Amino acid sequence: MTTPTPIRGYTASKDQLLARLRRVEGQVRGVEKMVDEDRYCIDVLTQISAIQAALDKVALGLLDGHARHCMHTGAAEGRADEMATEMMAAVGRLMKRG
Repeated sequence: MTTPTPIRGYTASKDQLLARLRRVEGQVRGVEKMVDEDRYCIDVLTQISAIQAALDKVALGLLDGHARHCMHTGAAEGRADEMATEMMAAVGRLMKRG
């Protein structure tokens, strides 16, 4: 017997998240090419900033799905505090930069 794939908070928006991640991947390849071509530093940094913003949108989408689905499920199972602590730790990691 095969184990069914669990439903995650992002399952409904998985295709959208994957498309966004593919765009980010393309942006990263573009930055690599810019560095290879010795492009102007500020132009490279501007593209890196755009990549970070795009990844932040992916992270927010995942957090939204987690809050709406996983935390709801966890609360129904009596694990609300555990799930909230886990999510806040993830948000804390996302906010640590530089």
